[in-house]
Formats: sequence, structure tokens, C-alpha cells
Amino acid sequence: MRLHLITVGEPRLPYARAGWDEYWTRLGRYHKPRVTRVPGTTPEKEGVAILRAAGHAPLVALDPRGRQMTSEELSAFLDGLAVGGTGELALCVGGPDGLSDGVRARAHSLWSLSKLTFPHDLAMVVLLEALYRASTISKGEPYHR
Repeated sequence: MRLHLITVGEPRLPYARAGWDEYWTRLGRYHKPRVTRVPGTTPEKEGVAILRAAGHAPLVALDPRGRQMTSEELSAFLDGLAVGGTGELALCVGGPDGLSDGVRARAHSLWSLSKLTFPHDLAMVVLLEALYRASTISKGEPYHR
């Protein structure tokens, strides 16, 4: 399945850039990832750009109001979409001020990484690591243990 990550901005801090690069490379072993970076402005303007970038692909929006999943649940969720014929899945990380109501309303689902609040840069890295971990679970590989 193709994974389209849509982010407001890009990781700026050195640790986050290094983490993004590491997990981006790892994720590429399992999926065909691509990224679209939209400029940070206001949640409403960012939302228009996010929805435009997502196109017709189902959209999973990272949002604190969303469903929290274990790594195994995320793996099953992604597998279910792939088996159901989803060729591309869009996942979005909003800006520091969060997502617009329009993005949340259009999203196929809302996903919360944690009850904790993460800095924007760290959320992008955690997203990639979670997707990578779920992919190893799907393949029965040992990373997740």
C-alpha cells in the first residue's frame, strides 16, 4: 500500500530530522511512502492544503480526539485497509495549532498517538516509527518485540 504522509512543515530540530530520515528509510522496505509538506499558516489554510494533497485517498488525521491504538491494532488497521483494496492511504500531521474542523470532518478516521502532547517535530517521528513498527508486525518480523 502507498502511504502518503502530509505534514505541516518539516522536522526542524536535528534529532527530529535524523529520526525522520531513519524511519523514512525503514518504512520504504514495506510501503511506497511519499511526503507532501504544506506551509504553516493557520489551521484553516493548512487544512485546505492538506485536503488538496490527500485527494481521494482515505485520510487518517492525527488528532488528540482520535482513537488510540496499540501497535498490533495499528498493524491490523493498516492490513484491513490494504485487504479492502485501499491502494493509497493519506496520513496528516497538522501544525502546532492543530487541524481545522474541515480536516477532521473529512478524515476517514482520527488517530491519537498518545494522551501526551508531543512537540510537532517529535509527532512526525513518532508517526513514522509507529508505521514502521506496525509494518514489521504485519510481516511477522521481530522488531516489535
